Amino acid sequence: MNQIAWEDPFCGDGNNCFRIGTDDQGRAYIAIAGAEHRYLTDTREALRALIHDIKAGKADHLL
Repeated sequence: MNQIAWEDPFCGDGNNCFRIGTDDQGRAYIAIAGAEHRYLTDTREALRALIHDIKAGKADHLL
């Protein structure tokens, strides 16, 4: 398995913090901060868009 380099967490007020990571082959990953061993993978752009929508309040019901 490739090593994942995690970015700083994206956190909302009182909400879970999420982290985006990438491996050496450019694949993107997302995980709840503190649980990086359990992650989802998709394109970096898709995961970043998801986090921004969550932070904007568009997906609070998912948390």
